[in-house]
Amino acid sequence: MKKSNLPSKICPVCDRPFTWRKKWERDWENVKYCSKRCASNKVKSHEAGRPVNS
Repeated sequence: MKKSNLPSKICPVCDRPFTWRKKWERDWENVKYCSKRCASNKVKSHEAGRPVNS
């Protein structure tokens, strides 16, 4: 399969597109983040979007 034909998604943390990988073959529907780094930063990114109560 050509790389241009692979499915892709947008990472909700870094807003960058990432494409299907062989290691995600069985679990592609549940993959949300492009990397372990983004998966570990998911809480921080959601907190940053909230307004601060002063």
